[in-house]
Amino acid sequence: MSKYFLGIDQGTTGVTALLLDKGFTVVARGYSEITQYYLQNGWVEHDPENIWQALCRATEEAMKKAAAAPDDILAIGIDHEGESVALWDCEAGTPVYPAIVWQDRRTAARAAVLKATHGELFRQRTALTPDSYFSATKIEWILQNTPICHELLAQKRLIAGNMDAWLLYKMTGGAAHKTDASTASRTMLYNIESGTWDKELCALFGIETAILPEIGDSARLFGTACPDAFLGIHAPIGAMLNDQQAALLGQGCIEKGMLKTTYGTGCFMLMNTGDTPIHSPNGLITTVAWQINGKRTYALDGGVYIAGAATRWLQDGLGIISSVRESASLAMSLSDNGGLYFVPAFTGLAAPHWDPYARGMMIGLTGATTRAHIVRATEESIAYQVADLATAMEKDAQAPITLMRCDGGAVHDEFLMQFQSDILNIPLEIPVCTEATARGAAFAAAIGIGMADFKDAKDLFTAQTSYAPTMDADERQRLQKGWQRAVERAKGWQIN
Repeated sequence: MSKYFLGIDQGTTGVTALLLDKGFTVVARGYSEITQYYLQNGWVEHDPENIWQALCRATEEAMKKAAAAPDDILAIGIDHEGESVALWDCEAGTPVYPAIVWQDRRTAARAAVLKATHGELFRQRTALTPDSYFSATKIEWILQNTPICHELLAQKRLIAGNMDAWLLYKMTGGAAHKTDASTASRTMLYNIESGTWDKELCALFGIETAILPEIGDSARLFGTACPDAFLGIHAPIGAMLNDQQAALLGQGCIEKGMLKTTYGTGCFMLMNTGDTPIHSPNGLITTVAWQINGKRTYALDGGVYIAGAATRWLQDGLGIISSVRESASLAMSLSDNGGLYFVPAFTGLAAPHWDPYARGMMIGLTGATTRAHIVRATEESIAYQVADLATAMEKDAQAPITLMRCDGGAVHDEFLMQFQSDILNIPLEIPVCTEATARGAAFAAAIGIGMADFKDAKDLFTAQTSYAPTMDADERQRLQKGWQRAVERAKGWQIN
């Protein structure tokens, strides 16, 4: 008898695969890194085939650890990195161009024009403000800059989608081309009221709706894994959704007003707003959290481009730490930041600033600045960015945030979590299972095949650790003022 749900979290820097028992306890974990390519300033790409291979390696590792056979898989849930897109030949199964990653800023100028000429139309139809962060300008760029696209379009062989659609296509051996409402709501092509691709907006980008995936519920039968394509597994794919929405579900935040923040390559805060979309005047994104049985739940979303990636940069780029784990101890070795601030705007600033031309900056350097100061400023920059999101979210929700649930790799960083609690002046809760994203995808898959009830998602969260603020108000205000001054100086640096 089948034993496990397979939850797959396709992130920006790697794929995590979890095997969970019927009580949604993690039995085994596999992980495989993804290569990112930085061809020029502001460009970020993936090889879609590399992502698929990483998914297979991660799944194989988890199954080996659990001594699981292919027939032991009950259902599969997939979450993915969000706005990244690929276009491929649906007959040959080969991408026509590398996947353009959500962090990529090559279409910033195009998005700025659209904001000026059609900004209100996009806000009305999609609840989004045009930005290169979203998928539409990426698809348009590939169509315009890859000559083979025209030939494949004429032959009706070209299809496009976010990473969920690509992975579903590969997993089903090319049999399915689908997505869900949470992912569609990140494209700038999805009409948030009708729940369909908006033909007028698609036409604005020269995108034929026929090449886009079918939109539907987040938990449903998307297809069946093809054994020849996917490690011998023949199991239903019961869920697909955006990674941050999967984490919201995995944290049990299924009631209006509940909030979580995921600390990964980037950092993402989502607040469940129930069945009503809140249009943000404060720089946040209105998004679909999930769609279950045809009913959409919405969320306010604030995203930070560079969070854990900044700490990784200290290791891989500068070589001043030997591992990410070393950063917390170095940060805690100091009593303060020495007046140093780091704005990690490597690819611009996302919510609530939305400045694609901002660039990374350290300010406050003196002859007394040490390696530990640089590390501490990097750690603190993550917390400051999250605090900016929380401030905007409180304004939009017109209610104070009193508690935040946190997940992702950085929750093991005691310095960061305590500093985060101090800067926000609220308690943080860290769950027993910090792999909320893949776990949420697995739970959604169980819903999709009728083996779980949505209301029971609240039981997925059990707190293991909590942090309470200890910083006095004057110190908090002083530090935040310094951060805000630094951000203003980093804005608008890159000349288009």
